[in-house]
Amino acid sequence: MAAIYTQFGREVRRLRDNMNHSSSTENDKPKDLFCRLRDAFHVFARKSSSVLGSAWAFIIALLIIAVWALTGPMFHFSDTWQLIINTGTTIVTFLMVFLIQNTQNRDAKAVHLKLDELIRALHGARNHLVDLEKLSDDEMKKLEEEFERIHQKAKKVENSANQTASVGAL
Repeated sequence: MAAIYTQFGREVRRLRDNMNHSSSTENDKPKDLFCRLRDAFHVFARKSSSVLGSAWAFIIALLIIAVWALTGPMFHFSDTWQLIINTGTTIVTFLMVFLIQNTQNRDAKAVHLKLDELIRALHGARNHLVDLEKLSDDEMKKLEEEFERIHQKAKKVENSANQTASVGAL
């Protein structure tokens, strides 16, 4: 098992080194810029989700809403007063959707890769389940039904074993 992890680690380092030492040509520059922007966004999204998902960010948001609500009488609850909070929350929500989606996509991909590695490493595991997320909805439904049949069969075996054990105890 350790040999698999060592081999996997070497492969990851080799891929990382190839990416870092790849030759730059004129055709690679736009790709490099895109990769740098994408990587910068990943870092920004990860850090933002960490900060904005904290209790402090929630408290600050509550304080902003409280200040806005307390200033209502001063502005006679005008349309402009309402427009400020509506516009602010719309902009924040719009931007947060992209940050959250990016973070969830990366997390899901990391979990899939880890599970794929575990499936490949386990003796007796069904390796055709490695790319399960790429199956069609119909194929997923068939697989779900197969697992339900396996579950029901295991449940019957467990129930009969429990009944046999309880009869033997009498």
